[in-house]
Amino acid sequence: MKPYQILYMVVVLALAFDFTNGWHDAASSIATVVSTRVLTPTWAVIWAAFWNLVAPFVYGTAVAATMGRGLVHLHMVNTFVLLAGLVGAIVWNYATIRLGLPCSSSHALMGGYAGAAIAAAGLKSIILSGWVKPVIFIFVAPAIGLTAGALVTVLTSWVVRKQPPSRVDRWFRQLQLLSAGLFSFGHGTNDAQKSMGIITAALVASGALNSYRVPDWVIICCALAMAAGTMSGGWRVVRTMGQRITKLQPFGGFAAETSAALTLLGTAAAGIPVSSTHVITGAISGVGASRRLSAVRWGVTAQIVWAWILTIPAAGIFGAIVYYAFRPIVH
Repeated sequence: MKPYQILYMVVVLALAFDFTNGWHDAASSIATVVSTRVLTPTWAVIWAAFWNLVAPFVYGTAVAATMGRGLVHLHMVNTFVLLAGLVGAIVWNYATIRLGLPCSSSHALMGGYAGAAIAAAGLKSIILSGWVKPVIFIFVAPAIGLTAGALVTVLTSWVVRKQPPSRVDRWFRQLQLLSAGLFSFGHGTNDAQKSMGIITAALVASGALNSYRVPDWVIICCALAMAAGTMSGGWRVVRTMGQRITKLQPFGGFAAETSAALTLLGTAAAGIPVSSTHVITGAISGVGASRRLSAVRWGVTAQIVWAWILTIPAAGIFGAIVYYAFRPIVH
């Protein structure tokens, strides 16, 4: 197989991954606004898809730079390594969708990429310092989301404490449209950039680019793929996120989405690849815990956390398997 053919496959599969990312993480974007019945599922995914599309053009590509050149030494890998990593990530993504688990597409891509790189060039291909923040934020991001969710809930409760419940509900049904859009914007600033980083890395590895910079056409294609995936929905995961962790009202949905969005925007500005799924799960749990600890189904949350921990190594194994399986055909 010729190098340019592999490059084309990387681009196509990266866009396919972005589509599955939007499909999978649509749950993160719309779970709260659907479960509180502020929007129907159809209008919720349209709203989320719009903001996913807008975000990369407004907020820059710092996360894409971290993803593309900050985790693996580009001079030690080729486009086939990137292709194998993408396939491994897509396989893991599909498996978790079928199981209804809200895992991180971002960490699946990181794991697949790293697994294929290690299979090709050994552990020396990994930039260990580049993995410190992303790995730490597997645990820190949901904790920030949980804390922020609880704080926003307490603060807004104090602000509306003298208002009748019917008025509060009416206000927050309107405000949740804004918070859902803000969270989807935050999702687009982080998640769509992962595939941008992979495509740009492939362009550099193949010699199509002399230096690492994300081309405009890559930003446009990845944003469109993410938006299209979000439009397709991911309803099993929506039920887990919006109904099984804790019962939400518009007031709580607003608090969860707002706190999660602020967390995502902060990490995107710092160029840290985090999972929007991790953040919103923590925020939803924080909203529930602010009422009482028993309002959160901690057993469901524990299952989700285990899935998070397994994602990078599992996707890495799939990436390595794909590399070894298809290397004889490619070379």
